[in-house]
Amino acid sequence: MKSKDLVSITDLDPDEIKHLLNTATRLKRWRSTALQGRVLALIFEKPSLRTKVSFDVAMHQLGGHTTYLAQTEVGLGQREPVADVARVLSRYVDAIVARTFAHRSVELLAQYSSVPVINGLSDGEHPCQALADILTIQEIKGRLEGVTVAYVGDANNVANSLLLACSYAGADFRIASPEGYKPSPAILAKARREIFCTSDPKQAVANADVVYTDVWTSMGQEAEAERRRVDFAGYQVDKKLLALAKSDVIFMHPLPAHPGEEIAEGLLDLPQSVVFDQAENRLHMQKAILMELLGGS
Repeated sequence: MKSKDLVSITDLDPDEIKHLLNTATRLKRWRSTALQGRVLALIFEKPSLRTKVSFDVAMHQLGGHTTYLAQTEVGLGQREPVADVARVLSRYVDAIVARTFAHRSVELLAQYSSVPVINGLSDGEHPCQALADILTIQEIKGRLEGVTVAYVGDANNVANSLLLACSYAGADFRIASPEGYKPSPAILAKARREIFCTSDPKQAVANADVVYTDVWTSMGQEAEAERRRVDFAGYQVDKKLLALAKSDVIFMHPLPAHPGEEIAEGLLDLPQSVVFDQAENRLHMQKAILMELLGGS
């Protein structure tokens, strides 16, 4: 990989993304212990189910192990400067996964660490999720080139990374968001394809191959929850909206989901839903990322 770290999708080029997809596909079929004896540090400011367990299991199945560090133990930027945490951990472990509130914290960890740093989620991006998502799309649709992905909702960290990943992999990306919640010009400028932005969910979803949504209120935005419910009224994904997409549309969500808000009740259980395939693919993509950054391949 061109970078020692995975902080953003932009740390990869299109060929590297293809290579990660191929590696993840192979690792679904066979086990490797190429990372035997390696240690992965997990620094988590936010609670997690999928990110924590998938990295923990991935490292274990690859022959290594993890050490978990909660915010109360590390206190990034509070108990100790981020730069010092990075330089200390670099003497102990082989790689670091950071799940933080501020994207800047992950950038600083990568800047001062001599070992690879992986963004396990920040307020700016969620690259591991996006890579697992396009792996899922490729498995089901058989390709990424020319696939139309429609995202409905807040242009949050998940949307940012998915937008970039799709543009790098050759998929068409549309996003429908209310005013004030659209992708930033800085993110759009990094995309390698034109991104269609609209305020109309129906326009975004029309004839799409994939419909994707995420929560209206992310962790750390709880004080805005009531206002966001008002602002996102009309942006719920339900059967009626899905019916505007192609007949073989798949529905995606990174979880956790809030039925009654961004999705209608029962949507996760529809035949079109592949959300639990997405969740599984976090494990396989995490393995591929670890293998590439730690030289296991």
